[in-house]
Amino acid sequence: MGYLGTLALILLTTMMFAHFSLKLGIPAVIGELLAGVLLGPAILNWVQPTNLVSDFAEIGVIFLMFIAGLESDLTMLKKYFRPGVLVAVIGVIVPVITIFIFARAWGFNFVAASFLGITYAATSVSISVEVLKELKALDTKSGATILGAAVVDDILTVIILSVAVGVFGEGQSTTSLPLWLSLIGQVLYFGVIYLVVKFVAPYLMHLAERLYPSSAVMIMSLLLCLGMAYLADVIGMSAVIGAFFAGVAVSTTPYRHEVDASLTSIGYGIFIPVFFVSIGLNMRLDGLGRDLLFIVIMTVLALLAKWIGCGFGSKLAGQSWHDANVVGAGMVSRGEMALIVAQIGFEAKLLHEDFYSSVIIVIILTTLIAPFLLKDALRRKNAAEA
Repeated sequence: MGYLGTLALILLTTMMFAHFSLKLGIPAVIGELLAGVLLGPAILNWVQPTNLVSDFAEIGVIFLMFIAGLESDLTMLKKYFRPGVLVAVIGVIVPVITIFIFARAWGFNFVAASFLGITYAATSVSISVEVLKELKALDTKSGATILGAAVVDDILTVIILSVAVGVFGEGQSTTSLPLWLSLIGQVLYFGVIYLVVKFVAPYLMHLAERLYPSSAVMIMSLLLCLGMAYLADVIGMSAVIGAFFAGVAVSTTPYRHEVDASLTSIGYGIFIPVFFVSIGLNMRLDGLGRDLLFIVIMTVLALLAKWIGCGFGSKLAGQSWHDANVVGAGMVSRGEMALIVAQIGFEAKLLHEDFYSSVIIVIILTTLIAPFLLKDALRRKNAAEA
């Protein structure tokens, strides 16, 4: 029963850290991430990244993205999906090339340098979504572009990673399916998304309302969320894509606000705080002094490459400099996507163990810094439009 104490400690610490973060004018998510760093192996070593924490964290990020889908404006998403494609493509190319050149100059071989570039091409907008929600900017032009770009970015990263592991790797791939079958599945998946949004979700939610259990509507929305997330995972995509579009599907029904209120309480009451803490738990200080220069340079390059690449893509799509700045800042966070990519590469012998901890530290640092960049970009944009 020790896990009960662990959960209680995580919830207490995140609540207090979030409180003081907000009091200082810092996004609450920063406090929750720092709570993980404090509780984890980096400092106090009271909480370990166990299977229980990992499972709760996975449910947490699925809930977070489902809620983001619920609160998104489908019309805005459609309108800014094409700019999102341009943002994602350039936002993947620039970090891959930049990090590859640096890694080769540092002494990495071709395969290791290529994989390092792929690792930092990944984006996790879970953190950015939280900041956008907190600052009421999720359904703006910038927010919709970030969400659209995140979907495309995730697909591109999965495809590139699948090819890299298949060609150079010695371990497991991102999915048990052959690459060609996985790609076909991913294309078909978007057809499934259309059917769910247009027909399946409205029918199932209406059916749930007619059932006797008072929680039937919420349970049906959860079934859509978890089912879409599971299907995405099976075909080699990130489960958060499925959860996000399940939220979008439910948002088109009359039950949007009811589901949002119920799942927000559940998600933010336990699962989502554990997700943010789990990112901090991956922080290690081993070899920090030895690889300090590498970590500093990599962090700067990882931040600038994604920020500039995505921002440039946004500008090419015809958006203002302030919107481009917000989009670039919103795509900087690497979070769980980069951690997953790094872990897969490590198991496939594409990433040497001597640099694994340093790579993880850079991922954590970019995730910690990203909310500050996004908040500042939104502040500048609002000031310019005032």
